[in-house]
Amino acid sequence: MKQLLLFLGLAMWCTFASAQTSEDSTYIKQNYTKMEKYITMRDGKKLFTSIYLPKDQSKKYPIVMTRTPYTVSPYGENEYRRTLGQNMLFARAGFIFVYQDVRGKWMSEGDYVDVRPIIDKKKSKTDTDESTDTYDTIDWLVKNLPNNNGRVGIEGISYPGFYSSASLPNAHPALKAVSPQAPVTDWFLGDDFHHNGAFMMMDAFNFYTGFGIPRPKPITPKEFKSNIKPVFKDNYKFYLEMGALPNFKKKYMGDSIKFWNDLMSHPNYDEFWKAMNIRPHLVNIKPATMTVGGFFDAEDCFGALHIYEALEKQNPQTHKNMLVMGPWFHGGWESKDGTLFADQNFGSNTSAWFRENIELPFFNYYLKDEGTMDLPEASIFVTGSNQWHKFETWPPKNTTEKTLYFQPDGKLSFSPATATDSFDEYVSDPNAPVPYQDGIQKGRTREYMLDDQRFAGRRPDVKVYQTDTLTEDMTLTGPLMADLFASTTGTDADYVVKLIDVFPDTYPNPIPNPKNVTLAGYQMLIRGEVFRGRFRNSFEKPEAFVPGKVTEIKYALPDVGHTFRKGHRIMIQVQNSWFPLVDRNPQKFVDIYQATDADFQKATHRIYHDGQNKSSLKITVLEQ
Repeated sequence: MKQLLLFLGLAMWCTFASAQTSEDSTYIKQNYTKMEKYITMRDGKKLFTSIYLPKDQSKKYPIVMTRTPYTVSPYGENEYRRTLGQNMLFARAGFIFVYQDVRGKWMSEGDYVDVRPIIDKKKSKTDTDESTDTYDTIDWLVKNLPNNNGRVGIEGISYPGFYSSASLPNAHPALKAVSPQAPVTDWFLGDDFHHNGAFMMMDAFNFYTGFGIPRPKPITPKEFKSNIKPVFKDNYKFYLEMGALPNFKKKYMGDSIKFWNDLMSHPNYDEFWKAMNIRPHLVNIKPATMTVGGFFDAEDCFGALHIYEALEKQNPQTHKNMLVMGPWFHGGWESKDGTLFADQNFGSNTSAWFRENIELPFFNYYLKDEGTMDLPEASIFVTGSNQWHKFETWPPKNTTEKTLYFQPDGKLSFSPATATDSFDEYVSDPNAPVPYQDGIQKGRTREYMLDDQRFAGRRPDVKVYQTDTLTEDMTLTGPLMADLFASTTGTDADYVVKLIDVFPDTYPNPIPNPKNVTLAGYQMLIRGEVFRGRFRNSFEKPEAFVPGKVTEIKYALPDVGHTFRKGHRIMIQVQNSWFPLVDRNPQKFVDIYQATDADFQKATHRIYHDGQNKSSLKITVLEQ
């Protein structure tokens, strides 16, 4: 009976969703006119632009624009998008909508460059970047579109989030409001393809076997063909059998994908990667900004937090700069219902609340003079307690730094260890790496960001430390800093630190429970992050480990917003692989991108927790 009710419920939801989509499509066709234009840039290249104008021309409208490498489909002035804006609230509120294929993608002219660097000192019209392309586009729009009110807003998620950020340096005067959402920001230190120098192998391979295929001339998606089509059902098995990284090029890539070759040719944080980092260019910013991200975003959690941070530090306090962080996967704030994610229920539709109470009011105020600007500096949803918080700053001012120290016998406490010569010892084998998630999957799941970690803690190559049962709630709002004291018999190592909320053994299961999840004793991942040990002193100049020498590895994890409830426990897991999410470290100091299968070796690791070597995790606790 439960299965029947679940099936009926899903059928009803699918019917409703289909009806809603049909209703939205009808509304757009009835209320908007579509036009397509090639807009000429200062160097003569033309960018394909799709424009939707309100049919009601009795008043003037602001422009909301998204620039994307992912196509402005559908093409043809009689072919309409099913929704306008990132959600239909915008379409029903009345805006002019503009979508543009960025330079070198799909129907736009020019050559494509990944995360095209900003050129600060331009010497001629041929010195173009995403900032100039945005400027030139806006200049044409406000001068040529009928009944526009002279104000423009930009938003976009993920890669379009980068193009949103790139609109900010030397912005056009008409650009009044920008919302970078899950913005691609730094592809070596924290987003998408590297975290702290460790290669996020599965995401890079999955993405570039499609996105990286060269486009010889402007084409539509219907004309696009990819001959790289790996067939597998078990990603752990597939990537393990693939072996060392050069095998990808031999078996699949060849020389067809330029950026894959770039990835393999730049193992350190050199000028290639630094030029792609937009943060140093976010100075003297004029448009109001609202950066949006998800605490459980597997792709670009780093980007959201650090774009906000750069804007806050590098611009005067008079500049309106806001941050929104919720319990979302990548782009989850635009999903229909943000109540559930993975095995967790957040108690309310967090996505709809954001759209109705923050996103639309932000653009209405700056583009239409509607409403009042009473939104807080930081709107943060704290999981665990499942509440929205308003903060004047991020991280909040009313916080205290505390340190969780590793102890012998798997203990974790706020008091430093006092033992002498105390450590945990184990063997890490790159030919049997620790999986990033339980079960069998083909693609990288988004749920791993908060999934149950019991499967990992049962392995001998994962070290587990946990507190006693908490006697009162403890809310973490802000950064985390891992500080490990470790040694290895090898000359290189990766380190993965995971902060986990351990539910009580009496915790009830959800009702209904279609996945038969057991929440009693559940180990919910709050934050996990990897660090490539060779970069412990410098991302530019890697250093080998001295075998057997106690070495400090200290690194920041992305911020969190979570309440550990009374009766729960705090757990930290430490491991040396996270596969196939992260490529395998050979545990030998070689260029990993040029390594051979023979380079991978076992190593014996130690994690120290004594009076001299105090392995720990520093947390930021909100004062109640």
